[in-house]
Amino acid sequence: MLKTFYNEIGFLGALLLALGLFVLFILWVAGIAGITLPVDGGKPRGSKIEIAIAVFFPIYPVLWLFYEMYHQREFLKKDNNDLAA
Repeated sequence: MLKTFYNEIGFLGALLLALGLFVLFILWVAGIAGITLPVDGGKPRGSKIEIAIAVFFPIYPVLWLFYEMYHQREFLKKDNNDLAA
């Protein structure tokens, strides 16, 4: 498959495509791990339906991951975030 892309879009295009798919796969796995990560009570963060959606629609965990990173950044920027250093 990669040889077909190499023949159609050249070396740089095939390289960027392979790296892009690899990064998307890594973000997908990280998103699923974050959704299924248990919180303090021991119950999973996401529901069973959300976990199924994350497995069958790979873009959902990637978007969820960026959403969580943005909200954590906003939380850390606040002065009164109850974190003791």
